Amino acid sequence: MNTLILLAAAAGGPALEPVVVTATRTELPKHDVLASVELIGGDALAMRPAADLGDALRFVPGVEVTRLGGLGQQTSIFVRGTESNHVLVLVDGLRMNPGTIGTAAIQNVAPEFVERVEVVKGPRSTLYGSDAIGGVINIITRDAGDGGSVQAGYGSYDTASASFRAGYTGDPAGIAIGGAWQDSGGYPTRSDDTTDRGYENTSFSAVAHADAGPVRLGLRAWHAEGTAQYSDFFALPVDQDFGNSTVALTAEFAPTGAWVSRLMLGYAVDDLQQNQSADFLDTSRYTADWQNDFALSDRNTLTAGVLWQDEDAEAESFGAPYAADTTTTQVYLQDQASVGPHRIVLGAAYTDHDDFGSQATWNAEYGLAFGAGGLVTASAGTGFRAPDATDRYGFGGNPDLDPEESTSYEIAWRQALGERQSVTLAAFRNDVDDLIEFFIVDPDTFEGENRNIAEARIEGVEASWQYEHENWSARVTGTWQDPRDQATDERLLRRAREYYTAAVARRFAGHEVAIDVLHAGERRDFGFPQVVLPSYWLANLSARFALGERLSLLARVENLFDEEYALASGTSLSGDRFYYNAPGQSFYGAIRYEFR
Repeated sequence: MNTLILLAAAAGGPALEPVVVTATRTELPKHDVLASVELIGGDALAMRPAADLGDALRFVPGVEVTRLGGLGQQTSIFVRGTESNHVLVLVDGLRMNPGTIGTAAIQNVAPEFVERVEVVKGPRSTLYGSDAIGGVINIITRDAGDGGSVQAGYGSYDTASASFRAGYTGDPAGIAIGGAWQDSGGYPTRSDDTTDRGYENTSFSAVAHADAGPVRLGLRAWHAEGTAQYSDFFALPVDQDFGNSTVALTAEFAPTGAWVSRLMLGYAVDDLQQNQSADFLDTSRYTADWQNDFALSDRNTLTAGVLWQDEDAEAESFGAPYAADTTTTQVYLQDQASVGPHRIVLGAAYTDHDDFGSQATWNAEYGLAFGAGGLVTASAGTGFRAPDATDRYGFGGNPDLDPEESTSYEIAWRQALGERQSVTLAAFRNDVDDLIEFFIVDPDTFEGENRNIAEARIEGVEASWQYEHENWSARVTGTWQDPRDQATDERLLRRAREYYTAAVARRFAGHEVAIDVLHAGERRDFGFPQVVLPSYWLANLSARFALGERLSLLARVENLFDEEYALASGTSLSGDRFYYNAPGQSFYGAIRYEFR
């Protein structure tokens, strides 16, 4: 299953067997999940003061992250070589991807609110609908609990942060609230610019539950707002105000001992407003998800449900306004069964999109357990992505686009080597048809149109070794992939052929020290002519020192060896090449107090 708990040492001992939800929509121990899943624990994020989720995801095997500058800048996530808008991002199971620009603003989620992040690799359109071609990232916020914490930190680029969290759990209810603030003076985001581009984010979260007889009610809410500064297409300074919110109300009850029913009503907002122009992007979405789990036996669970979403997207870009109102309804069905050493997951879904008609998707997974801790899995599935409002009506928009469709395959082997070690090997392939690309008609004016002109095939192999000890933990991973445009036989942009990570953590006398290392191979990028970004190495050092039972000091050095590298490039109006600056060696420190 390729489950990773980054910096497991932060928990103060070997990690307990985690529970995974996203892969099947049901709670399963990690060893029972057949899909390829990576897990980032909240304690690992606590070791990363002043960092964002994008930085943490960079060290997940099979995941590449491109950020156009420092904190708060536009972040794109590529899972197993698929496009960034092929990754569905959820907050507590609620869709975060906007209906305008496709990619979720994951850079605005404060790590302080996160209990864990589940990354499911491979298509999950059968369970979650559009956008889940490459995989699903589910950000799960912290549950209500007794006590809380306060934290304050400062670091390079004049970056300051503060956060708090307080909670109470009793019978029959519990509640937790939290707040986080981060402000960074930043640095020039482009190589052809000398002006610092900063970032400010103020966030709030609330979690509550209550038992009302046989019904368990729940509330999860998250809101972030602030300003991100960057250089626009003309290399001019831009202040962009953002607002992101998700609210989910849930009701769960068991009509019978073998039937659990859960209803979620959700609302999500993604807003962007440029202060120097009239340009804006606004998306609001209502969601209703009714899921029913039937225990047909102690080794067979049937999941059936209906997912309804209504999305209103409005935008204005380069003086051209557009709007789109889209409704989708999905009926999904999944059966999980185990017979002796055999494990089977079968799923199917029918999605009705009011602009693109019906889409049928399916997935099939098989696992065979053998020996002492061995498991072989094989899976196949389909996914789709409906064109968003920007694809259809924005710059280069084309209302006649067809949905992108994919078919994926995976074979994997997992093996426990005693109680402390494990290895994983997986081979995957993903064929994407009707890939949407911007076709340039006039290179001098950049005039063009979005078209279904491409077919992509992504093949690759992932391998990992993990070691857990009372005072040590280590993980080494490697990803080799060939994401290729079938029409041109060229590698897809901003994706490396090889990607390696290593993490080592040491605990001693209540203290913890960890180092993360990654290597990314060369990547092709946009331009006329196209450019090849060189490979690079990156190392981060983190430490937590216990100053008492409840007081601790956190320290972090990012880009330990001050590596010069670029994650993306562009071409200015004059035709000159520029690069988006990656941060050099930087330091962050924080003090944290926990109370009960």
